[in-house]
Amino acid sequence: MADLKQLIEASDLDGLVKYADALVSSRDWDGLVAMRDLCNEATERGKQVWGAAQFAEYRLALDAPAEYAIPVIQPGAGRFSNGPLWEVAASTHTWDELKAISDPALRALIAHERMIRGDEVADDTIDRSVVDAALQLADWEPEYPVAIYKSDRAEFPESDVLRAPRWVDLPETVPQVSHETAPLTALLDLVEPWLESSNGRGEGAVVAGSELEAIRAMGPRRARIQAVSLTQALASMTWTGASGGAYGRRRGTPVGRALAHWAVATLVGLDDDWPIALDELGEAGSELSWFLWDPGEQIGGWGFHVAVSDPADGLAWAVSAVDAI
Repeated sequence: MADLKQLIEASDLDGLVKYADALVSSRDWDGLVAMRDLCNEATERGKQVWGAAQFAEYRLALDAPAEYAIPVIQPGAGRFSNGPLWEVAASTHTWDELKAISDPALRALIAHERMIRGDEVADDTIDRSVVDAALQLADWEPEYPVAIYKSDRAEFPESDVLRAPRWVDLPETVPQVSHETAPLTALLDLVEPWLESSNGRGEGAVVAGSELEAIRAMGPRRARIQAVSLTQALASMTWTGASGGAYGRRRGTPVGRALAHWAVATLVGLDDDWPIALDELGEAGSELSWFLWDPGEQIGGWGFHVAVSDPADGLAWAVSAVDAI
């Protein structure tokens, strides 16, 4: 322990990260727990080693057996890590390994995450109020892009849906704005961390008209747009709802999926009947016309641009949100 104490007293963060890597390589989980505890104690004495303590917990959640991972999965844990520790642990452990966790909210999040990743989760004790979505996948749902956590970084792959957008000139006349705003609220809820906890900005419009007119109502005169299926739109919405943007706290794929389902329900007018069967939601959502678009000017950062039209009622909605470091 002498080397570890020297690293802590010197606040040598690079050295402490290498020390933790060595403990993981040797599978010395008790040693990693001890390192975390010593760093926390030193932080209370004013040493700037809280980051090393959090890194130790991140590696326990990511790499250690479940009996070591479960104790570090606490509410709010991983605030300054690559992602919330419940999602980190769920990326490398099965539901059977993690189902012993006692916190009801974290247990529900992990159950939904593992279901999305392919586990069969049949457990009547899961709190269904935590994630307001069905604990199974429908045939019409996409293969959701999930977080990939590694020792030194995290990757959040986005579905490559906007492959061949076409440039269009938007209508010259700005259309009349409608008052059917509940779907806009649901769509903008997908980017709430971008807007409230980061540098993001977002807006939306609903019109009595087409998707092009809804986009025009926000100001652009030209845009790149591509028609997509409900399945493709849901993948984009779920990725967005899971993301924290540049500086916001990541909410995770289960939350993103639940928010996306709710947005679809509001768009088809089934929000008052919630919860509804997945097949009913998919059938109703497929009757709308879905589009992904962008203004063609964003470079880097996070972007979410969706438009939806309801041919039966003659209404259309469009949302644009961006965030950047």
